[in-house]
Amino acid sequence: MANEDQFKKVISHAKEYGYVFQSSEIYDGLSAVYDYAQNGAELKKNIRDYWWKAMVQMNENIVGIDAAIFMHPTTWKASGHVDAFSDPLIDNKDSKKRYRADVLVEDYCAKIEKKIEKEVKKAEKRFGDAFNKEEFVSTNGRVLGYQEKIDIILKRLGQSLEKEDLADVKALIEELEIADPLTGSRNWTDVKQFNLMFGTKLGASAETAMDLYLRPETAQGIFVNFLNVQKTGRMKIPFGIAQTGKAFRNEIVARQFIFRMREFEQMEMQFFIKPGTQKEWFEHWKAHRMKWHLSLGMGNDNYRFHDHEKLAHYADAATDIEFKFPFGFKELEGIHSRTDFDLKQHEEFSSKKLQYFDHEANASYTPYVLETSIGLDRMFLAVFSNALRDETLDDGSVRTVLKLPAVLAPTKAAVLPLVKKDGLPEIARQIIDDLKWDFNVIYDEKDAVGRRYRRQDAAGTPFCITVDHDTLKDNTVTIRHRDTMEQQRVKIEDLRDIIKKEVDVKHWLQKMK
Repeated sequence: MANEDQFKKVISHAKEYGYVFQSSEIYDGLSAVYDYAQNGAELKKNIRDYWWKAMVQMNENIVGIDAAIFMHPTTWKASGHVDAFSDPLIDNKDSKKRYRADVLVEDYCAKIEKKIEKEVKKAEKRFGDAFNKEEFVSTNGRVLGYQEKIDIILKRLGQSLEKEDLADVKALIEELEIADPLTGSRNWTDVKQFNLMFGTKLGASAETAMDLYLRPETAQGIFVNFLNVQKTGRMKIPFGIAQTGKAFRNEIVARQFIFRMREFEQMEMQFFIKPGTQKEWFEHWKAHRMKWHLSLGMGNDNYRFHDHEKLAHYADAATDIEFKFPFGFKELEGIHSRTDFDLKQHEEFSSKKLQYFDHEANASYTPYVLETSIGLDRMFLAVFSNALRDETLDDGSVRTVLKLPAVLAPTKAAVLPLVKKDGLPEIARQIIDDLKWDFNVIYDEKDAVGRRYRRQDAAGTPFCITVDHDTLKDNTVTIRHRDTMEQQRVKIEDLRDIIKKEVDVKHWLQKMK
């Protein structure tokens, strides 16, 4: 299936099975604003919990907070968002469509990457088991040529953006002959910067109201609370503060479903460290966060690091963990060495001291910060799109299955009475009443049992438990595994342990060791 077709299927399936709806759909919706439906809300919550347990619960020196969305407006002046939080935008004069200039260039490079993938696939087919992918991509002339072209383009883009040389960004687009994706027109305007923050008001009347912003990121709530948390928690450096929550950006070019939205959720951790140790901690968190992603079993080849060519003026290192979405490798999580910029800025603008007193050194200093920041909505899309697949079975039929990691699945088990009589529904209800204390389980009695299996496969439910007439005799049921379709006859009292073994967070997070 072509990538574009697969992505359309992801969007369609997300709606059909109660994961994501267009916001305000009955009023024709809002662009780039979505609602998480009954299954989507559960999946999102489970991803958030999986991150929180790994980040906060499993680390003695990391604590969590929940800062307000509204913050004093000077916060955003200090952070640089008022003056510099913008995207480079370009309009096509013929189609009247607006695009992010940097994304147009990145998409051009993504097409070159697809050529590399084709070369790799051809070589895999040619050499079979003897194929060494790492050796091939590092020695093949055509692949090296493609990669060199990508590197040159992205380096130039990064340097131009860093110098705010928007004329060169346009020149690069024209030199590469990048066309409007919709119309093929190459009739571009100049590139301009556009601030992304949403403004609002706080106050009882328009005359006295204070101008505020909806926060464009969650990190600043951590920085302004640094000293409060450090003192009340008696935290010693190194330590981290984690937070999940909503952020808002007025994305002019919002696209690709929930990948880029105007209202989204972040999962961030700011790790406060002693100056001079940032390189060591940067490598630590790169490795640690990749382990977290790989613990979900979504395929090692679907992840890669991408070091930033363009660094923020305050950063001394930055990398992205990219994931292979249906539309190509894109940023999923950022890991940034932010030096002491944030705390020093808030010190300056607030006139409040935000330093750490090191008792061992008998000296105060402004800590450096190592940041890990992941978009919860992007993680949702990564999990969902990776899990959705069509499988051809031995009998030639095709089943659509959503192979979500069991630890994240919204519903862990569906309990199915074979028929709606003979006391089978009552036993099924008893099983649900017992299991619901530990797991999210549902009852399903409509249609033939085979059709119910297919429905639960498509919804992502890891287990189906069928109550039949033999259950009346020996108190056993059939438990069916979603991924293998294997069926086992087990005692009802063993169900909890069987399910827990597959869905328990400990079972999954221990893979990080």
